Amino acid sequence: MNNKRSADLFSKAQNTIPGGVNSPVRAFKSVGGTPLFIKSAKGAYITDEDNKSYLELINSWGPMILGHAHPAILEAVQGAVNNSLSFGAPTSKEIDIAELICSMVPSIEKVRMVNSGTEATMSAIRVARGFTGKDKFIKIEGCYHGHGDAFLIAAGSGAVTMGVPNSPGVTEGTAKDTLLAPYNDVDKIEQLISENKDEIAALIIEPVPGNMGLVLPTNDYLKKLREICTREGIILIFDEVMTGFRLAKGGAQEVFDVIPDMTTLGKIIGGGMPVGAYGGKAELMDYVAPAGPVYQAGTLSGNPVAMAAGLAMLHHLNDNPSVYTDLAAKGKKLVTGIQAALDRKNLPYKVTLLGSMVCLFFTDKEVNNFADAQTTNTEKFGKFFHAMLDNGVYLPPSQYESWFMSQALTDENLDEIIAAVNASLDSIEA
Repeated sequence: MNNKRSADLFSKAQNTIPGGVNSPVRAFKSVGGTPLFIKSAKGAYITDEDNKSYLELINSWGPMILGHAHPAILEAVQGAVNNSLSFGAPTSKEIDIAELICSMVPSIEKVRMVNSGTEATMSAIRVARGFTGKDKFIKIEGCYHGHGDAFLIAAGSGAVTMGVPNSPGVTEGTAKDTLLAPYNDVDKIEQLISENKDEIAALIIEPVPGNMGLVLPTNDYLKKLREICTREGIILIFDEVMTGFRLAKGGAQEVFDVIPDMTTLGKIIGGGMPVGAYGGKAELMDYVAPAGPVYQAGTLSGNPVAMAAGLAMLHHLNDNPSVYTDLAAKGKKLVTGIQAALDRKNLPYKVTLLGSMVCLFFTDKEVNNFADAQTTNTEKFGKFFHAMLDNGVYLPPSQYESWFMSQALTDENLDEIIAAVNASLDSIEA
């Protein structure tokens, strides 16, 4: 491919931006090559600086569930911008979106808006510690909860693809309070609790991890975690930054009928604008300043432009539940086509699907946790990624990321993607 403009921009960016990007996975380090610099997107397509358009399955890592530049979101943002970009004071839209979130997400009685998913998870852990008076928490290996110090221990996503799952700069004092367990392993959770009796404030988990690739919970795993946390007085936190409003109106907790004590949100909640939120039981959230003693603040929290975008997005999803059945049908069609292509080539693989989240692993092993995900053939994925780009489809540039579908994908688009999969497999297996 001739991506001269992107290559020139990447070279220039490295002079002033660490690694040339403002978030590591964008650098293509795990798949090789030069990252594409994007200048526009519309519907199911994204266009780079060399004026090449691609069907894409990233959708800004999840937020663009309706597709890029959706008219309702653009109209809301344009209307908000006319009233200024920020006030640093309360607005009525903050109440509107809080009420809508509480009505849609089963676990949330009160909610605090922040500026990112990382802020949301950091704050949720702080509230859990403040409320319980305990310091330790359980984190699941391969689940990514943002770049807060306490979370960069056996993290997924970019931390893996950069080869630094335990980031320098995280102190031993921070690390010692983070207890690790594999995903889908209840026995290890019980062991950690036994070894740290009455010292654990919280258990935080992506109910459906999307940062070690898409991995699904087995059997009654999530329900068992709920039972254990209730029994032990541990605050169960679902990190639904990725799955919130994507798998269902009420997120993964609605799909699996498991109600956590606290939930963190991001991505879709802002309609594409930078935003996050954390919420839960009123007794927990009333521990947050100024109602309670746990301090958390943000100059741009509840930003009026982000609130307008998020409110438009959530209203659309709340008023049009067919979005989810439509996306599930699209997901099933895509995965059926991918599986047929891989079977034709007699390649070892595992494809996971839940609603509009998809992942392809080049492995003959079941993928139930982080260790399983790390057995996959990342070299083959890198070749597949670049072959797909050559065939007009832009996938997440990492084996350890979920693919995200949008409602903007048509049946014809899905046929094009499946054809690209077939052509790509032929080229890398030639």
